[in-house]
Amino acid sequence: MSNFIFSLNAIVPIILTVLLGFFLQKIGFLNDNFNKTADTFVFRCALPVSLFRSIAGMDFYGDFDLRFCLFCFLGTTVMFAGVWAASWLLLKDKGQVGAFAQASARSSASILGVALATNIYGNAGMVPMMIMSAVPFFNVYSVLILSFSPQVDEQGHLLPGSHGLRAVKNACANVAKNPLILGILAGLPFALLRLTVPTMIDGALKSIGNTATPIALLVVGTSLCGCGALKHWKTAAVSSLVKLFLLPAIFLPIAGAMGLRDSQMIAILIMAGSPTTVACYIMAKNMKADGILTANAVLLSTLLSAPSLTFWLYLMRLWGWI
Repeated sequence: MSNFIFSLNAIVPIILTVLLGFFLQKIGFLNDNFNKTADTFVFRCALPVSLFRSIAGMDFYGDFDLRFCLFCFLGTTVMFAGVWAASWLLLKDKGQVGAFAQASARSSASILGVALATNIYGNAGMVPMMIMSAVPFFNVYSVLILSFSPQVDEQGHLLPGSHGLRAVKNACANVAKNPLILGILAGLPFALLRLTVPTMIDGALKSIGNTATPIALLVVGTSLCGCGALKHWKTAAVSSLVKLFLLPAIFLPIAGAMGLRDSQMIAILIMAGSPTTVACYIMAKNMKADGILTANAVLLSTLLSAPSLTFWLYLMRLWGWI
């Protein structure tokens, strides 16, 4: 029960912020101009700044565990590649491929990871190392998936020239100039060379980066306001089941068989089985993927994550992994 209550404490604020955005759009306090401006701000400014600070603050030379880091990196790679390939094969509407694959594979690792490990063990354990090994690639692989998947307009219709060989050149250019990729690349020298961002500048960057999640959640809520909110709920439900149950069912037994235990297993659970991060919606909207599908996947996976995380924690305790 304590794990379930903790999960609720982690996800209810997310749901309430989404519902606030829905309500404010419904009464006319927020409008489409705000939504477009907020989308652009989070994608081009707040998220890149947040990623820069996360990468710049990493300790690549600290308590390094090669086996664990390789598992996180390879697991992330297999997870994204497998879901993307399955999306191409199984989805009839190819305009949903990019949004579905990203929403099914990309977790709220940074938001929930440290909090969940600290609640169980009193410290972050191996979660920061998982974040270092996996989360940068969450962003890189998401950019690649969305760039090389068919693009759609706001109604979900395929855009001309957005798929096939003609789109490859544009996709490569989009990857190279993507703000999230640039944020990661800008932070790498600071981490590798152990450089420190001046305190006054870092304070400003922290304030900007901290706006990414609440603004993005409000915009998810506004996007769900109207007749389009339930447009792709069945596909979003499948995405949520893949995210919360199928992927953990694949990767947790492999990690357990390899001898990973305790906070390492908590980190793997967060990597594979935490709800879809709200950053998926911002990226989908700005990279011409299906925003409504992504918004529904964020909301549904967040709602279902309390029972799903409790279920996996119970099984891991039962099997002696934590």
